[in-house]
Order: sequence, then structure tokens, then C-alpha cells
Amino acid sequence: MSVTVAALTFGIIFLAELPDKTALASLVLGTKYRASYVFAGIAAAFALQVGLALVAGHLLSLLPHRWVEGVTGLLFLAGAAMLLFHGGGDDDEHAAKEPSSSSFWKVAGASFVVVAVAEFGDLTQIMTANLAAKYADPLAVGLGSWLALCAVGGIAIVGGQKLLKHVPMKLIVRVAAAIMVVLAGVSIVGAITG
Repeated sequence: MSVTVAALTFGIIFLAELPDKTALASLVLGTKYRASYVFAGIAAAFALQVGLALVAGHLLSLLPHRWVEGVTGLLFLAGAAMLLFHGGGDDDEHAAKEPSSSSFWKVAGASFVVVAVAEFGDLTQIMTANLAAKYADPLAVGLGSWLALCAVGGIAIVGGQKLLKHVPMKLIVRVAAAIMVVLAGVSIVGAITG
């Protein structure tokens, strides 16, 4: 397992997840229910989504190297565009599934369902698949991605509102988009030069 790949994945996924609807869902759930219960649910949902992304990344890696680089570059560009033009998402879709009581299983289960559904096909899941295909180190990519998602979820649960007081969401979105454009450029150059 490459620590460098895990750290790179962590940084990319962390920045991309900050303005995401899942972070907002975690924030909302964390304000209504016990933080540890919510975190248990979202961490399990993130593990499921990262696992699915790693499988998709492995399937991508079976393609010829130039194709993988080209597809990865285009998907990173699409991800950057999604970040820049979608901003931070709507947060009214997270309040849909609230548990009827505050027991561990109901809160963790509801948190799991909300985040698993919100993350399915999400930008960070696509980015995780791209990184898994690019680096062929699923353990490093999976661990880096899962830790980044859990870190953002934890920050959102505990202190998301304080972060937004100090760091404007526009800045976070622009930094994440810029990183994705650079990665897209590297991948596209790799596809062209072979």
C-alpha cells in the first residue's frame, strides 16, 4: 500500500466532499441526533460506497492504459465542472428520512440510508473509481477515500457551521475544482503521449 497514493486520495476526496450534499446531510443529522450514532451510520455508508467505487475502478483498469487515462481525464473535467456549476447542492433532500426515535439502530440506520443514497453515483464516488483505476492500488485509494469521507462527515457533524464561518464555500469549491482540472490535464497528457 502506498502512503503517497492514500494521502493524495485523502486530499482530493476531502476537498471534493466538503461542499457536497452528504456533508450537509451529516450536519443536519448531527444537529438532531447523538453525534456518535450519526457517525456510525455515515461511516458504514461511506464504506459501502467506497467499496462499490473500487470495484468500478478495477473494471476501468482492465481497459488499455491510454483509454483509462483519457476516460479518467474526461471524468475529472466533468467533476470539476459539476463542482463549479452545482456549487454545494440543495440541502432539502436530507430531511426526508428521520428516525422515529433516538435509539442507536434507528439513528445509525437512518443516517446510513440517507448517506448511502446521497453518495450513490456522487462525484466523490466517481473520483474514487478514477483514482483506483489510475493508481492500481485499491487498498491505498479505498483507505484514503474512506478516511476523507469520514473526516468530512465528522467535521460536518461536530462543527460544520464553524468551518463555514472561516472558510468560504466558494473557495473550497474552487480549490477542489482546480485540483481536479490539474489531474484531468495530467491524465489527458498521459493518454496522448502514451
